[in-house]
Amino acid sequence: MERILEDWLLHTNRRPKILIADDQPTNIRVLYELFSAQCDIFMAANGEQALKICRAELPDLILLDVVMEDIDGHEVCRRLKADPLTSTIPVIFITAQNQAADEVIALGLGAVDFIVKPINSVIVRARVQTHLTLKLQGDLLRAHAFLDGLTGVGNRRKFDDDLLTNWRQCLRDKVPMSLILLDIDYFKRYNDRYGHQSGDSCLKLVAKTLCESLRRPHDKVARYGGEEFACILPKTKREDAVRIAEAMQERIRALDIEHLGSEVDRVVTTSSGVATLVPALGGGPEALLAAADVQLYEAKRGGRARVCAAGDE
Repeated sequence: MERILEDWLLHTNRRPKILIADDQPTNIRVLYELFSAQCDIFMAANGEQALKICRAELPDLILLDVVMEDIDGHEVCRRLKADPLTSTIPVIFITAQNQAADEVIALGLGAVDFIVKPINSVIVRARVQTHLTLKLQGDLLRAHAFLDGLTGVGNRRKFDDDLLTNWRQCLRDKVPMSLILLDIDYFKRYNDRYGHQSGDSCLKLVAKTLCESLRRPHDKVARYGGEEFACILPKTKREDAVRIAEAMQERIRALDIEHLGSEVDRVVTTSSGVATLVPALGGGPEALLAAADVQLYEAKRGGRARVCAAGDE
């Protein structure tokens, strides 16, 4: 397990997170003692609590009992796999059920492993180690596939996934979600005047500045296309999103990147459209994206180098 911890710290700068869900405190204590030295442990005594912790903490691995009060382990697993936010979290069933049919059911629900009680600590540690290694490898592969090759921020595919995931989370929590669409002003003229290599350097600096302007880990920056970027701000009110967009605009202007082809300044500037909605049943994030796009158009039509915002909170 020490090697696993080293790998997680190297690639993610944090310890792996394990959720132990069991209605018997003795079982939780045994598993806690096995893994607490190398992992951050979360504990749930019933199915409802396990689901709540999963959505809030997004553990890297779940050790799940089958027989629990209120919601059994099978239903917990079924709900986790049906939710895009939690569907990739590996589940290991640890249960007193020991028939082959029980294992078939568990694996059919999407579990990655099945361990019969009473547990053998050596076997449990070995299997947890294996699945934490696989989880880290899978996360790294997915992260690479979702990155824009030039700027290092999320690509359009990553944006689409994050937009839908955060929309559903804000719908569940009944909180507002904001989106910023940002465009570099007269970027074609910049490329024509200074060359595509300078254009690439400009895009990298702008992307880096956008990332540095965000403080919360669940706020996301993506390259939406060409010289356009998108910033997803879950659980963010309109006034806070506007404040963030204005701060981004000032920080990009402060980079002092010469742009003599611009009609609004002698340095690189940006136009931003901000939209905020409280997700509602029956709707989707397309409405939020369309609203932000309208505001970006208004910012350009109004003279560029400005922030335009709208929203219904």
